This record gives sequence, structure tokens and C-alpha cells, in this order.
Amino acid sequence: MNLYIDGRWVAAPDSAPVLDPATEEIIGMVPLAGADHLDQAVAAAVRGGRVWRDTPIADRTRILLTAAGLLTSRADQVARVMTTEQGKPLAEAKGEVLRVAGALRWDAEDARRAYGRIIPSAGDTVLSVRHEPIGPVAAFTPWNFPAGSPMRKIAGALSAGCSIVIKASEETPGTAVEIVRCFADAGLPAGALNLVFGDPATVSRHLIASPDIRLVAFTGSIPVGKLLASQAGAAMKPSLMELGGHAPVIVCADADPASAARAAVAAKFANAGQVCTSPSRFLVHRSVYDGFVAEFLSATAGIVVGNGLDDGVTMGPLANPRRLKAMEEFVADAVSRGATVETGGRRLDRPGFFFAPTVLTGVPGDALIMREEPFGPIAPITAFDDLDEALAIANSLPYGLAAYGFTRSSKTAEKLISGFEAGILSINHCGGSVHEAPSGGVKQSGYGREGGPEGLEAYLITKRVSHLLVD
Repeated sequence: MNLYIDGRWVAAPDSAPVLDPATEEIIGMVPLAGADHLDQAVAAAVRGGRVWRDTPIADRTRILLTAAGLLTSRADQVARVMTTEQGKPLAEAKGEVLRVAGALRWDAEDARRAYGRIIPSAGDTVLSVRHEPIGPVAAFTPWNFPAGSPMRKIAGALSAGCSIVIKASEETPGTAVEIVRCFADAGLPAGALNLVFGDPATVSRHLIASPDIRLVAFTGSIPVGKLLASQAGAAMKPSLMELGGHAPVIVCADADPASAARAAVAAKFANAGQVCTSPSRFLVHRSVYDGFVAEFLSATAGIVVGNGLDDGVTMGPLANPRRLKAMEEFVADAVSRGATVETGGRRLDRPGFFFAPTVLTGVPGDALIMREEPFGPIAPITAFDDLDEALAIANSLPYGLAAYGFTRSSKTAEKLISGFEAGILSINHCGGSVHEAPSGGVKQSGYGREGGPEGLEAYLITKRVSHLLVD
């Protein structure tokens, strides 16, 4: 495994181990970039960015679609790499690979529609608005979606005509390497895409400070996002921030509690709950509370926990031991405040970072898990009596990424839609991201959008041109 800089795979003298979270065994070594590697990557992005920007849009689209085709054809191979280093079940991993290939196709085609406009003006003047690539991008992505998070940045930047230096997670480097191979094999010009790994704080500080970097894109925690945004702001650079959430689920009195519970379980325990949009606070009307909890427990009992490479497994391990410790702390705190562990609540007695799917009931509002994003397989459920009360609880935190509501009333649905403070909202299902529509948060969950036509906007500048015609 190597860094990818200026169209070449480059070795680094320093490295760190990569673990299989299902076995705790070392499966490889990730190279760690030094300052010289980072400078080389930025210089390559400047040179390669000029070439890529000036490449005709039809040729850019062809190369990106070729890369998407290669990724699709290699989906089984890439999924196995992802499962081995991140832990999610193989079917989930392959689904992620295929989705990001689709996202790349969508962005590549949508870039052909980044239209400007001609504005009526004086007869001797042509007044126009044009959209142009912002320039070299520095991007930073986490470990929970080893294909999805990097591809959102890569696809957006390259489709808009920008070059990019991306620092993917050191815990899941293999997937990013496989993705970059697809672009290299598709004929992407050298320097347009550069992949580095390294100490997160050192790499981000170095890249953001570079005067040649024009945009900072980040997916990750709120504290780190605030730090990177402040560094970008100090250099007067725009940034795109997709940060954490703590998604509320409101199950109204007129909802079908059984179908709501089944949908919620499928979404809650996907990727072992390690999803920033994961439903993570369940507010259920008292009249349907018992039925919801019973069906939720029944569906949870059907989850098969194990090595993601094994047949039949539907939930893999947590990605690292840090998450195990956090889960134990959440459960202990909730129980100390009066919550009941209906199922799970413990680490599994086996090698690997496994934590049982956990359901807590009677969780008070002051419990840590009701205030902080768990990012793991714990579902806290509590009852409410009034919808306004539930919305107040849902909106009481400084997060605003995703929210979910269940009701059979169109009037109530509209109240939820207007009442939730969130950038992503699903009614009567727990929908995920789609290529053609934007995703992003409000409040401390970040700003900017990825996906849809809005997803390209961050990577473009708007230039007003007033052209006085002369003989």
C-alpha cells in the first residue's frame, strides 16, 4: 500500500498498522505522509488541476464514467477489502461500492449542466454569469464509510473540474486505494487526484495552510469540524462541513408501530450504528409505545452479529476499540439514571470489537445517550404524550443533520416537516442518501451540501463578466 501523488504510487518511510476489527489482527500497514509528501501532492494538484480544468467536458465525463464502470466491475473485490478493514457485512460493503459508482456517474453527467446565463443589458455590452472550478481541494474523510465518504468529495471535485488532495482514514486505507486505482486506470491526468494518509492533525493543518488549496471539505465529528473550519476561515478559504448528528425519530399516535419499528431497526443497526444519520433517539407516543417496543425487540432479536465476511451475518463489529468503550459508558450512564436494558448492553465475549445490539427503554432526557451521538448499536426509547413536546425534545440539541417521523396523517406529516430542525428528513421510512438530492446539516451539524445539483456548487465559483463590445 502506498500514497498516490502526481500519478504515481509513492512509498513512505513511516507507517502504522491496520487492524481487522473482527479479529483484531494486523492486516497491513498504512503509509504516513511527511511534510514533503504533502507539498508534492499540493504541487501536483496545482499542475494537474490546470490540465483537468482545461480538458473538454466531454472528455472529463468519459474518463469519470470509465472510472465508475471499473469500480462497478471490481465491486466484489473492493467490498471484501472494505469488510476486512472496517467490519461491515459484505453485502453492505458491496452495496456501498455500487452506490458510490452510481454517485460518480450522476455527478459526472450533472457537471455537463453547470450552466451560466446571459443577462439582458445595454446594447453594446454582453453581461454574463459563468461557473468555473474553484481550484485545488483538500478533503478529509472518516472510517465509517470507506468508499462513500471519499467518493463524495472526489466525485464532486473532479466533476466540477477541480483537482483534489484527499486524506482518507488511516483505519480504512485499502478501500480508498482501490477507488483511486479505478481513476488511475481510467486515464485521469496525473495530479488531478492525490491520496495521502498520515497524522490527521498534522496533515490537515499543513494542507489547509497551503496557499494553493482553495477549498476544504470534511466529513467527521463536530469538534474536529470546528477546528478545520476555523483554520480554513483564518486563511479566508471556503469549507464544506458534513458533521455529526443525533437523529430523532418521532413515532406519532396514529402511526403503525410495528412497521415503524421494523424500519427503525433496519436503519439503526446498519453499519453497527456507525452512521452520522443513524436514527439514535426514539420518541414514541405513549399510546403506541408498548407495541413499538415489542416489535423493535422482535426485529432486533433477528440480527446476526459476526464477521462481515461470513454468510448470514447482518451486523459486524464496531470499527475500533474506542467505540466499544464509548458504548459501555453510554449503557452504564443510562442504567444509573433509571433506564432498563431490554437486550444487549454488553461487549460480546469473543475476539474482535463486537458489541451486542442494544435496546434501552425508559431512558430519561438527562441520560448521556439522549444528549450525545452514540455512533454505535444502541437504541434508546422513551415515551411522549404531546407532539409539540416531542418536537421540542427533538430540536433541543445543537445537532441538525437527520430526523425521522412516522404518521398516517398528512397534516401531522406536514407539522413534522416544518417542525424538525434538520437538513435531511424522512417521513414513514428511514431513507438514506441518494445521488440526485442534497444531503447536509444545520446548526452544529455543518453547512454545505453533497449530492444533487447543490453538491457541485461548493466546487464552483460564480464569475460575473461584463463584456463591452468594441470594433
